[in-house]
Amino acid sequence: MPAAAPDAAPALVLQGLPPVVDAGTVLLILGSFPGARSLQLQQYYAHPQNQFWKILQALWPQHPLPAPCDAHSYAARCRWLLARGLGLWDVYARCTRIGSLDSAIRDAVPNDIAALQLPRLRAVAHNGGESFRHARHTAALGVPVHRLPSTSPANAGWSFARKCEAWRDVVAAQGLL
Repeated sequence: MPAAAPDAAPALVLQGLPPVVDAGTVLLILGSFPGARSLQLQQYYAHPQNQFWKILQALWPQHPLPAPCDAHSYAARCRWLLARGLGLWDVYARCTRIGSLDSAIRDAVPNDIAALQLPRLRAVAHNGGESFRHARHTAALGVPVHRLPSTSPANAGWSFARKCEAWRDVVAAQGLL
């Protein structure tokens, strides 16, 4: 008689990160939900293979991005981001998930993006397809909504150069370059 399969690990209820925005936010970048490494460190895009911070550095090479290593440098990265008119958040406030893949997200509760009340907001950019599935909700903000290629290491179909070009087009359209 075959042995019974071990029970799969239960999905955990996970709480997202707070928004990184201020009154000067012009372009709000929305991910889906932080990966395991980001939740562990309480830092957006903390996985070393995620290309988010590398793409932004490529867009503003004249402004060196603080190196990732600790909470102090992450706070400096957030200030760097805000100084460029960018803001960050996720479409989901909480969900259940095992691992970090968007395809594993279950029972997601959306963030109230309209409640941010960003007076200078000119556009929203979704970082990847899962986030973009919520574009109809962000369209209610009355600003253009863009789909960007995901910066996740799971998005191997786009080269770094191609991702940079797509991101540059959206950032430049908002007058931020």
